[in-house]
Amino acid sequence: MIQVGIVGGAGYTAGELIRLLINHPNAEINFVFSTSNAGNPISKIHQDLVGSLDLKFTDTVNANVDVLFLCLGHGNSVKFLEANTFSENTKIIDLGNDFRLEADKVFKGKTFVYGLPELQREAIKTANYVANPGCFATAIQLALLPLAEANLLNNDVHVNAVTGATGAGTSLSPTSHYAWRDNNFSYYKPFTHQHLGEINQSVKQLQNGFSSEILFMPNRGNFSRGIFATVYTDFEGTLEEANALYKAFYKDAEFTFVSDDFLHLKQVVNTNKCLIHLHKHNGKLLVTSMIDNLLKGASGQAVQNMNLMFGLEETTGLGLKATYF
Repeated sequence: MIQVGIVGGAGYTAGELIRLLINHPNAEINFVFSTSNAGNPISKIHQDLVGSLDLKFTDTVNANVDVLFLCLGHGNSVKFLEANTFSENTKIIDLGNDFRLEADKVFKGKTFVYGLPELQREAIKTANYVANPGCFATAIQLALLPLAEANLLNNDVHVNAVTGATGAGTSLSPTSHYAWRDNNFSYYKPFTHQHLGEINQSVKQLQNGFSSEILFMPNRGNFSRGIFATVYTDFEGTLEEANALYKAFYKDAEFTFVSDDFLHLKQVVNTNKCLIHLHKHNGKLLVTSMIDNLLKGASGQAVQNMNLMFGLEETTGLGLKATYF
């Protein structure tokens, strides 16, 4: 059994990670680290785990676990690894943004591989350290990568994407209160969202000469979880050619599927899937891309990466049905 340590155990991503791992046939949770909750039952914070898990939070770590998941706020993974030492045999999967960019991927002799399986599957298989992609970044990259590989991103790309309230984390802010979110909608960080760096990096990995802009408008929706992204850019080919291109690119992908039908968010909530739909109009290709921000956008993709790193079937522990009704 793979011995697992989880750091930053009180947040949404850690809660989903625990839910997945207690049902994973090849993994066992060794510890869940949270200084603010040390000694408390995990099910006291993650109440969906009542009756499923007797483990308590701890403020100490086991340096010899097989894999360590870092579910810390952005910028805090570096601080934690500077303060704590783990075995050379311990693999690390960081769910924050500390190591995603090329400029940040090397830390104390450890080189982090960017963990988008549809782009980096073979590199992940041999990696000891993985930087899990961001949630918006996952949905948007999966919408763009087939075009980038074919060198067809030669004009500006327009992105409008909506995320649920869980995308903001568990910490309270004026825009996360129910009274503000309910029956409400807003944008934030227009054109400057932090995930743009990793999106551009992956696009240029496949299309080295990409020099256009990705114009990204992130939005807050009044639902709990999920990301619904619409992406459009110039495309000279036919819709049939676009569909063939995307289906060929994702033919071996375990969780990304191209649908011929229009999509809605409930098709992916509670799954590790990304669903994609294409639409052509007056020289523009519209790509719809949907994920669950806490699963394919965070914890599910982290388990997918763990499976690859330990030589398991990529889908192990991730056979989840959508919460459709």
